[in-house]
Amino acid sequence: MSLKKCKACGTETSRKAAACPKCGEPNKEASHLSGGQVLGALVVAGIGIWWYAGGPLDHHAASEMSKIEHQVAADSVNQYNIAKRQGDAMQICVQAGLVSAAYLQAKDEQNYQTWKRTEAEDCKRAGVPQ
Repeated sequence: MSLKKCKACGTETSRKAAACPKCGEPNKEASHLSGGQVLGALVVAGIGIWWYAGGPLDHHAASEMSKIEHQVAADSVNQYNIAKRQGDAMQICVQAGLVSAAYLQAKDEQNYQTWKRTEAEDCKRAGVPQ
């Protein structure tokens, strides 16, 4: 523990004491934070902000959601292929629309555009007006 002499009475007191235990003189140094304390507080605050604004849980959740969206799109393609084998033109049109919607949800623009063209062709064959 670091000591210093009270300016008023000369008694040795802790540098962290708010006032001299003998005469009650306020210790102006005690109310100041050290550089280490300030740096520590900034580090803790920075970590808190990082965690709140986009920490590892948010990134993990976004990654998992993207995997799920792409799996839904792949499942939609499988359902489209089943409808295609069945040969019902209206069902093929509907399934092509579901596939394009799944790729839109997955934010996969290239596949979305491809399936929108497929949807337009299939729906035209089914007699659905565009």
